[in-house]
Amino acid sequence: MVKTFQAYLPSTNRTYSCVHCRAHLASHDELISKSFQGSQGPAYLFNSVVNVGCGQTEERVLLTGLHAVADIFCECCKTPLGWKYEHAYESSQKYKEGKYIIELAHMIKENGWD
Repeated sequence: MVKTFQAYLPSTNRTYSCVHCRAHLASHDELISKSFQGSQGPAYLFNSVVNVGCGQTEERVLLTGLHAVADIFCECCKTPLGWKYEHAYESSQKYKEGKYIIELAHMIKENGWD
């Protein structure tokens, strides 16, 4: 059995965590946009994430056109979270490449949101 080591973001940062196991997923500083739609509702676009694994890349037609994406999941509890944009076929969507979508249904805010 392989032991997964969990990454922790600095406690001084506002963070987003997995709603199921509370593993850190992203810092608020890495948030690009709150205006995205996941398969289960609203989602956020992040520049980088931690404690996240990627599945196989596949082509999907999303609201903004054809993209090559890989499903992402929490490395700690294996809950599906959203997807990673591997390739955008339309030039107006290239800014998404290498970025991550996490659905709001799967994350919570922690550390200094008051």
